[in-house]
Amino acid sequence: MKDSVIIVSGGLDSVTLLYDKAEEIALAISFDYGQNHGARELPFAEYHCTKLGIPHITIPLSFMHRYFKSSLLDGAEAIPEGHYAEENMKSTVVPFRNGIMLAIATGIAESHGLKRVYIANHGGDHTIYPDCRPDFIRAMDGAATAGTFVNVRIEAPYTNITKADIVRRGTALDIDYSKTWSCYKGADLHCGKCGTCVERKEAFQEAGVNDPTEYEPA
Repeated sequence: MKDSVIIVSGGLDSVTLLYDKAEEIALAISFDYGQNHGARELPFAEYHCTKLGIPHITIPLSFMHRYFKSSLLDGAEAIPEGHYAEENMKSTVVPFRNGIMLAIATGIAESHGLKRVYIANHGGDHTIYPDCRPDFIRAMDGAATAGTFVNVRIEAPYTNITKADIVRRGTALDIDYSKTWSCYKGADLHCGKCGTCVERKEAFQEAGVNDPTEYEPA
């Protein structure tokens, strides 16, 4: 039964969840909040939704680019290089981004009589992103359930698994990962050096799966 909304960015994680839960998803939502890589990732969200026959909308959140502080909104040159575990990666946090997106998706779910909102945060996000952690998801689930007539639930099935686990799952679903985007710099190719590129490389290596991503020359 198609009773769910999904937040899909066009990245590896959310595209995998899109395929994983395709039979349940009535509507997919992307957000354009002025992210450096929006022009690269959002078309992939549209591509996969079209391929699966899932209705897709992109909602503009231009106020975030105007009022929020994050290197993810400040251009490619502001993105630090290195591993997610490093302190400087905290600059890529967009304050309460997932809270804002989940609130909007919850309102849309209730407006359409849908009862679930899927989000694809995973275990590797916990290090630096407060709005990807299990306690945050539990709190948002409680708020969504209490604040809607249809008792919308927030579901984040990848919260406690790794990105490598997600790659394995997506490979089993025959997802073309060359048509997903991770790099926060948003150039023509993945830079291969920012935190999300490093994490992407490590996930394919750990999963034992060929990485189809085109990276800039080292």
